[in-house]
Amino acid sequence: MTLSHAKPRLLVLVGPTAVGKTALSLEIAKSFGCEIISGDSMQIYRGMDIGTAKASPEERSVVPHHMIDIHDPDHSFSAAEFQERAHQLITEITERGGLPFIVGGTGLYVESLCYGFQFTDAGWDEPFRNAQQAFLEEHGEEALHEKLRQTDPASAERLHPRDHRRIIRALEVAHVTGKPLSAHLADQKKESPFDLCLVGLTMDRAILYKRIEERIDVMIEQGLVEEVKGLLARGYNRSHISMQAIGYKEIIDFVEGNTDYERAVELLKRNTRRYAKRQLSWFRHMHDIQWVTVEEASNFSDVLQQIHAIIAGKFHPHAEYTTKRS
Repeated sequence: MTLSHAKPRLLVLVGPTAVGKTALSLEIAKSFGCEIISGDSMQIYRGMDIGTAKASPEERSVVPHHMIDIHDPDHSFSAAEFQERAHQLITEITERGGLPFIVGGTGLYVESLCYGFQFTDAGWDEPFRNAQQAFLEEHGEEALHEKLRQTDPASAERLHPRDHRRIIRALEVAHVTGKPLSAHLADQKKESPFDLCLVGLTMDRAILYKRIEERIDVMIEQGLVEEVKGLLARGYNRSHISMQAIGYKEIIDFVEGNTDYERAVELLKRNTRRYAKRQLSWFRHMHDIQWVTVEEASNFSDVLQQIHAIIAGKFHPHAEYTTKRS
């Protein structure tokens, strides 16, 4: 083993939703002998396929995929569990002679894995936690979210008002330690346990937003409303973290009669645009990322060529690597 590979190699592709990660990741994986590990916090749930934009069974048959469909939607998945499972997969893939390849857009999950974050063991204060739950029930989720904004603005920016469990945990960490959760995360050492190659995809904002809206139209045509109805019929509801995901909470409001269809789709598109903006903001502060601009489908080959050069330069610096242009 050479010095540069004293640490396990890890390839990572990040970027906002709808930027085109899936199609590129399949071509990259075939070229470099990768096995893909999903870095999306919602693709782990069974039965949530359309709204999470999972790679299709046909796409997953091209190269091995991991961390997809591993839990039912009533499971409370966490960044700590993701980190533990992904570490094990990286070890197994490396031992098989493959290149582990994280593809996804959940910033905390990806960054915590890349840099080996130690999640706070701040402890628990059950009476405090119960008091926050009572506050939520009496005053509502917006008031609870505002309480977090006053205590920990950075965490409030990251967490959706309906993510009650994580909001209460962030408040609890600040209460127990006297230090915001965001500060605990900021104090993490940015030293990776891996030989990292981080690639980020970015796109002109107007083009990205257009692609997001088009993707949502396709999701609706593919049966997103029926998918949500099926999950509700199986007993899953908005109290589960999975059902608070963008694409599900908006459609639940429609199905339950809290809003009309047009408004639900409008909110879904708006919330997805905002999520894409938050994703880009998160990844922009990860300084090790090498960014590649995606213009439209017309420059797919150019983008692929740039990414191949980045990966080859990192992991095969003395090899000449070219790809065929279509």
